[in-house]
Amino acid sequence: MASSSSYNCPCAACKFLRRKCMPGCIFAPYFPPEEPQKFANVHKIFGASNVTKLLNELLPHQREDAVNSLAYEAEARVRDPVYGCVGAISFLQRQVERLQKELDAANADLIRFACNEIPTGLPATQGVNSLHAVAAPRQRPVRIGNESGGSFYQTPPNFHLPYPLSWNDNNPPGNIHGGGVDGNI
Repeated sequence: MASSSSYNCPCAACKFLRRKCMPGCIFAPYFPPEEPQKFANVHKIFGASNVTKLLNELLPHQREDAVNSLAYEAEARVRDPVYGCVGAISFLQRQVERLQKELDAANADLIRFACNEIPTGLPATQGVNSLHAVAAPRQRPVRIGNESGGSFYQTPPNFHLPYPLSWNDNNPPGNIHGGGVDGNI
């Protein structure tokens, strides 16, 4: 990005700090004059000298990502001073867990409906349909879980769904990143 000092307009950081924006200003590429609140939030949370030190220690191709991360964290801290972006992450994790439970319940309903629609007795002379052959006895899904509500449904043995499952059966429900027992950070 070109320095904003070429237009005789100081970058948002220099304008906020009330100093002259020099041609080699480290803030100019990342804090354009059109976004003054971006630097104001970063300055309020991290301080200008800390941001300067951080940007000087990074390689030039890493600086933009660092500034974007600082700006995101600063905005989250301004909105929620106690939890910051961790509060947003926790909210999203709870939402994912709730949606996973809804998906598990919907899949259990699909399995239950599929098991109820399969005829129990087929004449031996008819052609064998793969779904009818593996699920001929009427079997219901088995609920596995604990009292805390963390449960899932397991299909009966030799029962194959007519559609692929989109998740890995090795991960317990609610644990999308391999975090703690409850999916907490």
